[in-house]
Amino acid sequence: MSKAYMQIILKVSDKNRGEAAGVYKKYKAPFLEQIAGAVSKELLIRDEDVVVLNGFTSKAEAEAYLKTDFFEKDIVGELSPLLDAAPEIRVYDAM
Repeated sequence: MSKAYMQIILKVSDKNRGEAAGVYKKYKAPFLEQIAGAVSKELLIRDEDVVVLNGFTSKAEAEAYLKTDFFEKDIVGELSPLLDAAPEIRVYDAM
């Protein structure tokens, strides 16, 4: 069970949503297999934005993930050209 969540809110235009979803699908399994403390990854879609909800075993592991090459180079590198604005990232402790 997750004890912390990372919510990443992405502003993605309709024309880029398919490609952004492809980035999510490409990195879901490696995220769950390789990132310390990762336990879940969900893609939530609304008209106004797309949200990636990552579950971790601790808040510290969630925050550490943001500093990995996997996040900074792979995921951000592929998503950046598809975004209409900088992502909004929130980390939560779960009770």
